[in-house]
Formats: sequence, structure tokens, C-alpha cells
Amino acid sequence: MPKLKTHKGAKKRFHVTGSGKIMRMHGMKSHFRRRKSARVKRLFDETIQVNRVDERKLRLLMPYSMK
Repeated sequence: MPKLKTHKGAKKRFHVTGSGKIMRMHGMKSHFRRRKSARVKRLFDETIQVNRVDERKLRLLMPYSMK
């Protein structure tokens, strides 16, 4: 059985926690940055969990980073 390849774009955009959750960054962080309030920009700094419906696709793209 050949080795599976990791999708490099997914590897850069998502990371997996120790408990197996897939985390992502917020979008819309850099575009029109000056007109956003400081509170909104702070909220965009946090990583959030990926939606459950997208998890299966990401597990196929990153086969070796999952538990």
C-alpha cells in the first residue's frame, strides 16, 4: 500500500489539537482592517473549531495528523 500524501494547503490552514479537534483561523481579518473596531479584530485572532460536516473532508486531506 503506498503512502498517502498530505494536502499542503490544508496543512497550512488547519491544525489538530491533542484531543483530535480540527481548529481553523477566522477569515476577513486583514481586508479593510482600518474600518473594523478593535474588538472585532481581537475576536478574529481566536482559533475556532471546524464545522462537523467539514471534518470528514479534512481528515482525508490530512491523513497522518489525525488520531
